[in-house]
Amino acid sequence: MCSPQEFGMSAGGMRMVTRSRCRGLGAGPRGGGAEAAPLRRGKAAAAGEKSHPVKRQRKAQSLNVAYEASDGEKGETKPLRAPSWEPQEWRQQLANIRTMRSGKDAPVDQLGAEHCYDLSAPPKVRRYQVLLSLMLSSQTKDQVTASAMQRLRARGLTVDSILQTDDSTLGTLIYPVGFWRNKVKYIKQTSAILQQRYGGDIPASVAELVALPGVGPKMAHLAMAVAWGTVSGIAVDTHVHRIANRLKWTKKVTKSPEETRTALEEWLPRDLWSEINGLLVGFGQQTCLPVHPRCQVCLNKALCPAARVL
Repeated sequence: MCSPQEFGMSAGGMRMVTRSRCRGLGAGPRGGGAEAAPLRRGKAAAAGEKSHPVKRQRKAQSLNVAYEASDGEKGETKPLRAPSWEPQEWRQQLANIRTMRSGKDAPVDQLGAEHCYDLSAPPKVRRYQVLLSLMLSSQTKDQVTASAMQRLRARGLTVDSILQTDDSTLGTLIYPVGFWRNKVKYIKQTSAILQQRYGGDIPASVAELVALPGVGPKMAHLAMAVAWGTVSGIAVDTHVHRIANRLKWTKKVTKSPEETRTALEEWLPRDLWSEINGLLVGFGQQTCLPVHPRCQVCLNKALCPAARVL
């Protein structure tokens, strides 16, 4: 288809863990016995007279109390800390983008990597096709990538079939994707590595994926999500990079998609990571265009810092 968290127990069942402040150097024993007697001075000490310890009033200890959740409770206690930085009004901006994207009618919604593999193929083959579609998509419109994937699948798109296809034929099949000559080389090299090291499957980690020729961080995170169903990070392409900077969703201006990914992951709740790529890509394809963005019809026109200058 190509159309994709010690003193007993508290009443609530929680253990109360206590910690006393450090008593400094020279502190007496920590046990429950009497305090160590002070040093004896003068004649009494010399004659071996018995001296009585001077009773000192014990200084009240300040206790820091933390609670450890019992087995039946959810969550865990985390130390208090100052709130991390987050953009102003980002929740409303996100809600507005969701509204504008509710139709799910952008090119990415029908032609993205999750739509360009053969549903009837074995899982290993499907994962390979996902990776190939991502490699082809770099610097290429979704429509062009989808067409190239259709032509490849018509010939039987597997690791073996690609390795048996000569470079000239492969180039003809994927043309006119961006940088198609380089992609022919990368596809052949990556396919050989997958056959030799992974039994024709694709790696299941970002580190191994980005080590493959022609596979970058964005492709690796998307492959983890689509092929393996694992959220490993935010996939940032040119649309996500552009929009995040226009909305000031980065603490400072970022100069590359990978820098933007790091900046977003510092504050954006993890449960939104899987959604953000498709949401912003489609928004960038339809409304927040690279040139002449459609600010007048954008629900964020009063909230977007860039709308005042574009």
